[in-house]
Amino acid sequence: MHTRTENEIPHLPDFVEIAPGIGYGAPPTASWIPIADCPLLIVVGVTGVGKSTTIAALNEREIPFTMLPDRRVLTDDLIIARLQQADGVPVKREQDRARRFDYTRRFRAQFPGGMAHALAQLQIIESTAAGQLIFDGLRGSNEVEHAAQLLPLARFVALDAPDIVRVQRLLGRDDAFDQIQPSSPPVHAHAGRTLPADGADELFSAAEIELLLHLVESGQVTVDELRAKLQIVCAERRNYDPSDTLEMLRNVATLRSLFIDTTRHTPAQAAWDILRFMS
Repeated sequence: MHTRTENEIPHLPDFVEIAPGIGYGAPPTASWIPIADCPLLIVVGVTGVGKSTTIAALNEREIPFTMLPDRRVLTDDLIIARLQQADGVPVKREQDRARRFDYTRRFRAQFPGGMAHALAQLQIIESTAAGQLIFDGLRGSNEVEHAAQLLPLARFVALDAPDIVRVQRLLGRDDAFDQIQPSSPPVHAHAGRTLPADGADELFSAAEIELLLHLVESGQVTVDELRAKLQIVCAERRNYDPSDTLEMLRNVATLRSLFIDTTRHTPAQAAWDILRFMS
């Protein structure tokens, strides 16, 4: 008999339905099929590259599709809850993004595919699987590498945008791809000015640092708002390298992948490119 060691992630339960027609665990009847047997579109990209905007634009095209429970839901139910069980602590929602990253790092230590491993555990009822399924989304190179292996019918749409644009979008200036453009740095730019988040200065050029500081100095955002958004981008960067992820997709799923720079495409253009890719 196998005895679970301390902090080992417990096995999946018999079955849990987390959305209508979508669940995980041992399927209750033969009408449920593994997601690996279903055509699936996976949206790849870190926070702020335009995943939600792209999906909204697809909705406007009136093409029917089913959104799978997103990354946050799978993180809550298939990763964090199971780790909390392993730790012997009450299962509860974790809101702090830094602690959520800690949980996902631990999960990857046991399951190198990380979120791809969690996604591959889903079971879909046949009537749900009959339509186009979309998952939002994968981020790391390890995730797309394992997804390409575990989900042979999946295709990938990789969205990308520079870190400076991602921060601007997170600050709420706008979220339309063709309207987020860095402007010229203010004339008072000088060396030695730093951003209010650990590690942020390493991600941006001197001119980009000035652009972000100017948002605070001009009253467009508060320093706390800027710090909060920078912390999100920095925390993701410690866990995921977008360049490595895109390169991995090109290596393991070239013919199954579409790459979109959301600073060069409007949401409508991105949606049409995806529809052509899916057809």
